[in-house]
Amino acid sequence: MEKLMADLKAQIIEQLNLHEVAPESIGDDQPLFSKEGLGLDSIDALELIVLLQQHYNIRIANPEEGPKIFQSVRTMAEYITANQTIKA
Repeated sequence: MEKLMADLKAQIIEQLNLHEVAPESIGDDQPLFSKEGLGLDSIDALELIVLLQQHYNIRIANPEEGPKIFQSVRTMAEYITANQTIKA
């Protein structure tokens, strides 16, 4: 799980062009969408959905799950772990 969270932090920075943010400065439980966290917005949420599809072959079936999934890096990692299918 630690490796997955570290990978996610780097992928989030790359996907959202947050190059001024260092991966180690993002806390595992830091809110992604509040001002106390990364301060992401709805456009960023779409980019995170694309990230899950491209890197982990995961599609979010129920859009209402989004706020729960994208609450923090840890919640994203937990969702990936629970829903990832093995790539051939």
